Amino acid sequence: MSRGRIKLERISSDLPRPAVTTVILAGGLGTRIGGEKGLKLLHGRSLIGWVLDSVSHQSEEILINANGELDPYSCFGYSIIADQIPDWPGPLAGLQVALRCARHDWVVSVPCDTPFLPDNLISGLFEAVRQSGRKEASVVLVAGRRQPTIALYHKSVLLKLDNYLASGGRKVNGWLETLQLGEAQFDNETAFKNINTPDDLVFAKAILELEVAREFPDSLMCNREVK
Repeated sequence: MSRGRIKLERISSDLPRPAVTTVILAGGLGTRIGGEKGLKLLHGRSLIGWVLDSVSHQSEEILINANGELDPYSCFGYSIIADQIPDWPGPLAGLQVALRCARHDWVVSVPCDTPFLPDNLISGLFEAVRQSGRKEASVVLVAGRRQPTIALYHKSVLLKLDNYLASGGRKVNGWLETLQLGEAQFDNETAFKNINTPDDLVFAKAILELEVAREFPDSLMCNREVK
């Protein structure tokens, strides 16, 4: 299927966009990082807390998709929705329940382990739909690679997703191939860095420290003097 690729330099920021529900996908097992990935700490804050900072001001509604222990996520003050398919089938199950529960016609999915998401994420995804003329969905593209769990969907795709999951489909890229799909190209790879392992957490901490050093060089010097 052909793709409508939109470079973000072409975003028309003055254009109004529809209201959107964002679902943060935190329903995985997190086996590579030692469980509950969204609750792992980065600079003293949970990964999902960083994601919420990025998307809450871009969204009219926030949902958190979580399975297993739900109480730790209740402190964030948003609705928590669990998979309706048993046995941890993957992120599409979280998207499925979000499409059912969302108050708005458009739903954005983001994973709980992407702490550096950009402020123009949702506007970029909408622009890809608008300019490409593909009215079902759009997905982020970074350095030529698709970020399949970071996407925008119209609720009309729910029946297609139900059928895809009922047929045994689990791969997000396979699901995307069934849709009329636009692609929003972003240039900053770091903004979409996933935290999958303890080493990734160390890398993310180094990124944050570098940003602090750039913005507040005097603060960094003071910390060195104290040590």
